[in-house]
Amino acid sequence: MTEPVNCAVSNITSSLVYGSRFEYSDPEFTTIVKYTTTNTQLLGSPSVQVTFKVYLTDSCIYIYLFIICNYVKKSDEQNQSGVPNSPYQEENMASSILQLFAAGTETTSTTLRWALLLMVKYPHIQDQVHEEIFRVIGTREVQTEDRKDLPFTDAVIHETQRIANIVPLSLPHQTSQDITFQNYFIKKGTTVWPLLTSVLYDESEWEKPHSFYPAHFLHKDGTFRKRDAFMPFSAGRRICLGEGLARMELFIFFVTLMQRFRFTAPPGVNVDELELMSCVGFTLNPVPHKLCAIPCA
Repeated sequence: MTEPVNCAVSNITSSLVYGSRFEYSDPEFTTIVKYTTTNTQLLGSPSVQVTFKVYLTDSCIYIYLFIICNYVKKSDEQNQSGVPNSPYQEENMASSILQLFAAGTETTSTTLRWALLLMVKYPHIQDQVHEEIFRVIGTREVQTEDRKDLPFTDAVIHETQRIANIVPLSLPHQTSQDITFQNYFIKKGTTVWPLLTSVLYDESEWEKPHSFYPAHFLHKDGTFRKRDAFMPFSAGRRICLGEGLARMELFIFFVTLMQRFRFTAPPGVNVDELELMSCVGFTLNPVPHKLCAIPCA
């Protein structure tokens, strides 16, 4: 499921950036998806972080050139103003597009893979998701407006993001002034890494912090419940800029997959044998598992 999911999610970003999508067989497209995924995994290695330029230079240059060529080909005349300090210069736009691909592909596709694994691990929850989806929208194409009418499905997606905890450390921030926090003095200019895990697994905030429990996001009457401690996209002014897009993608992809398939473990494999372990990387991917997708009747 890894490659198809990665390509599908990356094509959403491609549509936003270039105004068109790629065929999954396009060698340039599959290469950029491959490098984006590989680089994200490598960034979780301390040894690679220490020698960042040595290990990542070639692939980063490839991505940069690929983006530049496509960007210039598609919209050079529209976006090049000719003004030296214009924010629409080629290098600035390429950097922004690179960030969109790097942050908008791996995180969403990883969360979707966790969601499918959790549906196999907990088939009774998958049954409830199927029941709600077919009762509310049937087989018609899902729309973002359907989210409010699918509270249990929405709760499952949110709980997947919480328990999967795919980005334990948020991106680094820097203090703009001297500050004392919980009796610790932090000097101006200090790099600070927010630990999102501490909030997502906080025992004072969640009833069952270490279990997959969609009821965390449901009121007693079954309506969706927002939680202040839910912050997989970080918080504050520096919250992930792609939160809105990611939320939309997760909902549309997950509901569409649930409409069309029931996911099970391969024949001879008991769901109890499926380990919810993660691979170390900049994002926490589920360890490889084989899953079966059975078309819904």
